[in-house]
Order: sequence, then structure tokens, then C-alpha cells
Amino acid sequence: MSILNLFTNEPTDILKRFFWATMIILAVFFALVARFWYLQIARGEHFRQLSENNRIRVLDIPPSRGIIFDRNGLMLVSSRPAFNLYVIPDDVQDWKVLKNRLSKLLDLEPDQLEQRYTDSRSGPLKPIPLKLDLSRDELGLLETYKYMLQGIYIEVSPQRDYPLGVVAPHTIGYLSEITQKQLKSGQYPQQRLGDMIGQWGLELQWQIDLGGIKGGRYLEVDALGQEIRPLYAKDSAAGNNIITTLDWKLQQAAQEGLKNRAGAVVALKPATGEILALASTPHFDPTTFSRRLSAQEWNALQNDPLKPLQNRSLQGQYPPGSTYKIVTALAALEEKVITPETSFYCNGALPFGNRVFHCWRKGGHGQVSLHKAIVQSCDVYFYQVGQRLGVDRLARYAQLFGLGRATGISLPHEKKGLIPTSAWKLNRFKVPWQPGETLSIAIGQGYDLVTPLQMAVLMAAVANGGTVYQPLLVKRLVSPQGTVLKELQPIVTSKAGLNSEALRLVRAGLSGVVNEPGGTGGACRLPGILAAGKTGTAQVVTLGKKALSGSSRDHAWFVAYAPVENPEIAVAVLVEHGGHGGEAAAPIARKLFEAHFSLPPRGAVPTKKIEEKGTEPVQEGGLLSD
Repeated sequence: MSILNLFTNEPTDILKRFFWATMIILAVFFALVARFWYLQIARGEHFRQLSENNRIRVLDIPPSRGIIFDRNGLMLVSSRPAFNLYVIPDDVQDWKVLKNRLSKLLDLEPDQLEQRYTDSRSGPLKPIPLKLDLSRDELGLLETYKYMLQGIYIEVSPQRDYPLGVVAPHTIGYLSEITQKQLKSGQYPQQRLGDMIGQWGLELQWQIDLGGIKGGRYLEVDALGQEIRPLYAKDSAAGNNIITTLDWKLQQAAQEGLKNRAGAVVALKPATGEILALASTPHFDPTTFSRRLSAQEWNALQNDPLKPLQNRSLQGQYPPGSTYKIVTALAALEEKVITPETSFYCNGALPFGNRVFHCWRKGGHGQVSLHKAIVQSCDVYFYQVGQRLGVDRLARYAQLFGLGRATGISLPHEKKGLIPTSAWKLNRFKVPWQPGETLSIAIGQGYDLVTPLQMAVLMAAVANGGTVYQPLLVKRLVSPQGTVLKELQPIVTSKAGLNSEALRLVRAGLSGVVNEPGGTGGACRLPGILAAGKTGTAQVVTLGKKALSGSSRDHAWFVAYAPVENPEIAVAVLVEHGGHGGEAAAPIARKLFEAHFSLPPRGAVPTKKIEEKGTEPVQEGGLLSD
């Protein structure tokens, strides 16, 4: 007999049915209890927040971004209000209808809106940016038809403004929308899609300080997502301001001097390493990045043969040409391989091995000692000085002045250039250094590569007595209330430790370059102020293949400082494919000196046309040809 029959006289099949029905009911009951526990206890907080969000919306209050000033208090970058369009997916009844309506009102392709909506979606209650910086007409249309555009809202946020025009865009940088990759990096915990952050230059390097802290508005909304009333607001905190070392007058002079030519200008304060101007052309308009660039627009910028996104002042690497003779002269005096009176005869060429090394002046310079060699930039003289020094001693002095390494400027992607040594060549090419290559290196050709910023640092060190400073770009960090939060001090990276007499002799030669008859830098001569400088013409192609125009023309260099007795400013100018340094680069340096010393601008001082022709013949691998 079964257990059920012990307690009842009912038929066995009815009791079995009752038993299983009871079990099912109990199972359903326990399932409901478990589900209630899960919903109310385990996930209670989560669902409570979802419920609240059906009634409450939290909208960001973007902070006002910090202002960027020049050294004299001129406002280089400020902010203006911009109106941005967002959509909250959970409030949208029919996305296709909304998309088509917005497409007509904003003159956008539906596919663009669809991609924006899909790519940026991270949750039903997370706002998706559809269009940034709406025009007044667009804003008016959206407000007029807002009753037909369920799910959208317009947020006012600061947009970068440039009251003095486009000033040093490579240095200051630009803002653009944060990317998915940046969001996932964890470096920007406060940001969400649609937020604008610094992507280059000072805007990137000082993003945390400039960006400020977000606030928020808590709103009660109805079932359609329309605002009923504000509940609570937490104010945002404005970003801190930056006082740069830039001088707007000098920056403007640098940009105007370069005009539409590709090149770079750097101006430093020799006593501290403060950057007074940092220009690179062609440049870009930073306001174009404030809206979302299409893939085609971005590719066009990246693939532009003129490379407007490249900061040539610290990323462009060029042979220094005859400006490198400053290093060669100092090294030779320090190593005592020459004296000021040591002279060589220049007839326009120097046979060496089975090759002939030419001077820029075909007829030669005659008997040449150190001073004349610097003033008239005699190649034959420096060929023979370089031969006496050797490549490794030359490299050691170049490195003392910071060549061949990054300067440490607080901007991204700086290049370090190249100062070759015998060990470097053996490691790189697996062949030993050749004596003829040293002759080429001694006049700044061959493997030598420098940036305009490095050459400005070198010239500042020559001007101040041999101290190499890390270029300083920001003077102070200041709160919105005007409290100084941080004062940045000059940093000495090395001291050349040169003999004062060697420096005096080279400086005298550099002064002669600008101020003496026959000097190659006469185009930089100033009324009432003595400037010192050195021209340079860096070859792009080998002698015999050289064209007179286009991308085969030589690069034009001029490095200088002024006044000679108490230097206040050091300058390096590079004009790509500009030809002769004294003709293309020296007048630009003069413009900066005129701006710095408040001199009336005028054309270059007429001088007898004596110029380096840039004919130092260099073959691949640094060997010279006839």
C-alpha cells in the first residue's frame, strides 16, 4: 500500500493529482518570492534609479574653460557660448520620423544623423550629441518646431574663441570632441560623448587645469521627457587661466614674416629660455575642429602635401647648413686645433681624396682667418677645421648645446634631430666613418639634422654665455579669481662651460655677419641696435641635380640675437625651399627685432649682394661629389 493510502480513502489517482498541483503552486510561489527578492533587494537600487530617471533628468552644466593669455596680459584664447543639440533615446517615440525632421531643419543627410545616433549610443537615458555649435537660424528653427521633435534638448556650453585671430595654433592647440578611445582610457572620468577636450598643444598639455569641473541640473520631466520644473542645481567650477611666455607682437610678426611659405620661426629670451614666439606655417584654423570633422575633411588635412598639422618649429628636422659653423668654430677654439690667427687659403674648392669640396663662392675668399670665415661663411676654411677636429669631437660640442636631443618643451611629439658620430654610423650602416664625411658635417650638411627650436636654444646659449635652458612656454597658472596657483621657473638643462675668449671671438664674428661689409646677414641690420647672426643654406639635393625652384630649392636659415652687448632676444628662422638664408630668412628675423625693440618697420638695408649659394655638394651618405 502507498503512503497516500495510509491517510485517506480517496482514490489514488485523485490524490496524485492534488499532490503535483500543490507542488506546482509551491514552485510558482517560491519563484515569485525569489523574483521579488531579486528585484527589490538584490537589484533594488538599480531599478529605483531607473524609476527615478523616468521622472528626473540630470543634465550637465559645462564649466567655462580657462583663458590663455600672452605674457603681457593680452587674451589669446577665450570662450563664447555655443548651442549644442542632443537627443535622449528613451524620450524618442519614433527615431526615423525624428531623424527625417531634423535632417530637413539642419540640412544634414539622414545617414549622418543615423551614424551619429548609432555610434554615440551608450544607454537609453544617455544624451547623444547630434550637432555642435548651432547657428542662430538653426537654433530658431529647432525652438519653433520643438513640439514636433520629441526627445531633443539644447545645451549651452563654452566654445573656444580667438579674439586676436589665429595665433600660434600649433602651440596653443585646439579642442575637438572626445573619442571613444579616450573615454575608455580612464584619463577623463568626468567626460562623456560630445564633450570637447584639448587635443593638441597647450590645450592638451593643460587639459585638467583648463577644463574645470562640471556641474549638473536635476529636472523633473513628464512621460514625454518635457521639463516640468527644476529640482536642484550644482554649479560648475571654471577652469584655471594660463599666462604664457608668448609675446603677441612677436608672434604676429613671425606669422606675417613667413606669410604663405612653409617654415618656422622661434624667438627665445636668452636669460631664461622663455619662448617669445613659436610659429609654424602653413598653419590651420583651430575653429574647424570645434565641429565634428568628416572623415574626408580629416583625411584631406592629414594628406595635404604642405602638412599644415605639422609643427615645424619642433617637428621639422633639417640640415642646419652654415649655421652649424658656430659649433665648428667654438669646438675648434676650445680644442685648440686653431687660433684666431690660423688662416687657410680659399680658391673656391678643396681637393680631398678623389673628390673636390666646393665653396659657395666660386672664385674663393682668398686668405681666410677665423673672423673673416664666420663673417663671409667660407666653406673651405671650415672644411679644414672640421678635418682637424674629427666627427666625434664636433658631435660632443653640438650635444653640449642641446643638438641631437629633445629640448624638453612642454608640447607633444617633439623630434630630437640627429648629430652623427663614428659609433652611430657603424651601428646604423655597419660601415666605418669616412674622413670626407667629416668635411660635410663641419658645414652642417650630410647626416646633420636639427629643429628650428634647437637652433634657437643654441643661439640663446651663445648669447647668454653658454647656459642651455629648457624652453619655457607657460609662466603662471592662475585661478579664475586671480590667485597664482603655480609659478613656473626656468630650468637649466646643461652648461657648455666654454672658454670666455672662445665665445667672445665667435660672437665678434657673428656681429660681423650682420654689420660688416661682406657679411652674409646684412639684411638683418638694425638702426641704432647691433644684432649678431649667422646665415645658412641647407641643400635638399646633390650638386648637379639642383633646380632653382620648387621642392628642390635649398632651405634658408638665419639664427640671430640682439643687442650684441646685452642680448634680450634670440631668433631662429627656417624657410623651406626658400633659397639663400640671407635673402629669405634674415628679413624675417629683422621683423621680429623691429617688433621687439619697437622700431619702425622698413625694408632690408641695401648691401652688396654677398650670399652663401648653398652649393656645398652632398651625395647620399654624406660623401661629396665634383
